[in-house]
Amino acid sequence: MSANQEVKLDKNTMIVSETDHKGNIIYANSDFCQIAGYTKKELIGNPHNIVRHEDMPKAAFKDLWETVSSGKIWNGIVKNKTKNGGFYWVNATAYPSKSLDGSLRYISVRVKPTDIEIDNASLLYKTLD
Repeated sequence: MSANQEVKLDKNTMIVSETDHKGNIIYANSDFCQIAGYTKKELIGNPHNIVRHEDMPKAAFKDLWETVSSGKIWNGIVKNKTKNGGFYWVNATAYPSKSLDGSLRYISVRVKPTDIEIDNASLLYKTLD
């Protein structure tokens, strides 16, 4: 796999991760590791934006954080980058939760988006900063 190459998710792929209240990864499932090209050890403890693609507008992540910080569920189409410079599109849902000790955390579940969702998101993101 070379840089700028797209990794297409399988319809059965479900990427799951959890972050602490600051956005640092505390859990990553095997699909996340496989698609993004990182080991669990490389992901855990790092900020989730380790997979942020430069094509993604800051406005999208601002909206995500404002939504989940207010206790609501956020959903959107996101372009992420792989460790080796490739990319993958996901239909992401993120929501706040509490750990057993009461500390705030965020859970994100990502699945394969449709081609139409990707096309619409690509057009929208070109209009945002």
